[in-house]
Amino acid sequence: MAKLKLKKTKKADQQPTTNTTKDENMVVLPPVRMSDDPLPKQVKWINRQRVLVFAARGINHRHRHLMEDIKRLMPHHKTESKMERSKNLYVVNEISEMKNCNKCLLFEGRKMRDLYLWMSNVPNGPSAKFLIENIYTMGELKMTGNCLKGSRPLLSFDPQFTKDPHYSLLKELLIQTFGVPRYHPKSQPFFDHVYTFMILDNRIWFRNYQILSEDGALAEIGPRFVLNPVKIFSGSFGGTTLWENPKYVSPAKLRQAMSKKAGNKYERRIEKKAMHEATKPETGYPDIEGADFFKVDPVEQAQEVVVKEEVNNDEDEYASDEEEGNASDDEEGNANDDEIPDTKSKPKFSMKINKTKPEKTIRRKQLKAKSKAISDQIKKRKNKHFKKKSVKV
Repeated sequence: MAKLKLKKTKKADQQPTTNTTKDENMVVLPPVRMSDDPLPKQVKWINRQRVLVFAARGINHRHRHLMEDIKRLMPHHKTESKMERSKNLYVVNEISEMKNCNKCLLFEGRKMRDLYLWMSNVPNGPSAKFLIENIYTMGELKMTGNCLKGSRPLLSFDPQFTKDPHYSLLKELLIQTFGVPRYHPKSQPFFDHVYTFMILDNRIWFRNYQILSEDGALAEIGPRFVLNPVKIFSGSFGGTTLWENPKYVSPAKLRQAMSKKAGNKYERRIEKKAMHEATKPETGYPDIEGADFFKVDPVEQAQEVVVKEEVNNDEDEYASDEEEGNASDDEEGNANDDEIPDTKSKPKFSMKINKTKPEKTIRRKQLKAKSKAISDQIKKRKNKHFKKKSVKV
């Protein structure tokens, strides 16, 4: 009996020890939490997106600055040194696997002018190739907007992304690439800027804005660029083409067309010059005899020309009047021969007065006086004009 009692007491002593260990492991939460208290961080980092951002050799300084701006906007990126252009693009999949990245942004330059962007989901795909146009870096823009480094962005997309299947695929690729994962070690746990992706003229326009207030006030930060989609492939950096842009024209062809247009302009100018030389008259002024016309004062020469024209007109009028008078006299003479002469009738006098030589000289003097008056007026106007100019100076 004594042994049984001892066993019971031992069991009773052991029971409270297990209860105390359970109480120690349990965390009792407070029934009410203050709003100012920080939220407890989630231990598990679920969305482990890492983006490899690097370039191939052959990009210029502006392209490199754009790549650095994009790296600054993405706290979940990883870097790599420049890739040799001789290497195949399938090597990028191996590089991203070595860096433990499942997304990749590869900047590829052509002729130190054009910049292409490869956006890929490593290693299974899909991948998309873009031509980057209208590049403006943060250093060039110097906008007033500003955001905290490492903060998470809101992604805003055009409604047209949901209408076409290739745009919906690109939308998902952009979300997974530019969206910063929650609880990333290098990110900040709040949103203070917005990435907008708008579709216009078959291109994707990128803008970055700071959120100033809750009512929707924004201020642009930068950078700015336009993505012109070229092709979408089923695999990562290759595979079958799922979609190809029918309206895409390479920048090399555009430059070729522009130079051809400029060449046509030059040819047209040469043809015009040849036509002008072929149709050019031998004498510059066929109506004027000799080049001495321009050696005299132009005002005096113009006055003489006016006087000569008016004298010639007067002579023509005088000749026509004489012809009309002779014709009327002949008609009257024929009529009088047919009729019986009347001695009592009074003689008929014509009202026309023939111009004699002294009258012509008078007329010439009058015209010269008029021309002198005109020349005096012209000289007075010129003097006034020169005086005004001298006063202004």
